[in-house]
Amino acid sequence: MSAPVETVADTPPVASVAVPAGRARSRLVYRHSWPIRIMHWVNVVALSIMFMSGLQIFNAHPSLSLGNRSDPGKEILAMGARTDANGQLVGVTRVGQHEFVTTGLFGVSNGLDGKPQVRGFPSWLTVPGSRWLAMGRQWHFFFAWVFVLNGLCYVGYSIARKHLQRDLIPTKSDWRGIGRSIVDHLKFKHPHGEEALRYNILQRLAYLTVIFVFGIGVVLMGLAMSPRLDAVLSPLVEAVGGRQTARTIHFIIAWGFVAFVLIHVFEVLISGAFNQLRGMITGWYRIDEDPPTPATETKAESRHD
Repeated sequence: MSAPVETVADTPPVASVAVPAGRARSRLVYRHSWPIRIMHWVNVVALSIMFMSGLQIFNAHPSLSLGNRSDPGKEILAMGARTDANGQLVGVTRVGQHEFVTTGLFGVSNGLDGKPQVRGFPSWLTVPGSRWLAMGRQWHFFFAWVFVLNGLCYVGYSIARKHLQRDLIPTKSDWRGIGRSIVDHLKFKHPHGEEALRYNILQRLAYLTVIFVFGIGVVLMGLAMSPRLDAVLSPLVEAVGGRQTARTIHFIIAWGFVAFVLIHVFEVLISGAFNQLRGMITGWYRIDEDPPTPATETKAESRHD
């Protein structure tokens, strides 16, 4: 998950860029404090490795079930292979009772040697190795703790700096504007000027969902899957319907993170990739200012006099 940004309102911006009269001016605003930037990039690394190592773990048993058992033929999702009339491996993905040929992506894909292999997800999507389950689990658990500690630091910092209350919790005005925000997003219309420094209602809801639903949910389901924690978390395991159900929910939330990241990256690209990346690397973000009207210029000159 990409950590939400923090608007640093108490830091004075640099001087506006000088441009001819009547044209738009721009200025740099210190938008993201250094703790937010560090936690954002730590999250990027942790989530990427957790996802890819998680797929490697999934490949050891490429199916999803509900309840406490994973009985053959009763999975809600299964990736496997069969042999066609020519003796060639064919990748097959079964969702419920529907079967799809997915050779090259799911079930059967080329290994590092270029030869077809029976595996759930392809090797280029997994780390640290094509079939290194034990090390994959170690990588997954290590970066899961990095993700948890980083998340706790982010929430604590956001509460202490009033970022959570000020920038993420929707106001009544935000709720009233949800219709307009949906229309603007469908039209790929993005705010400019000072308005670009403020989250709209959809952004606020998305970040809150990722932090407090996806983030907490994926950690709890990961713990519920662990046989070592059955005694401690047995009420949680029973509440969700069993360890296999917890594994399925964990898998779904992981792909929810992927969907969020893809949408997030898309929005960054279409709203000014260089400006957005500069903001999250250096903290400085450029905003456009509306050109002054003749009346405004007259008032400004009068005040100056």
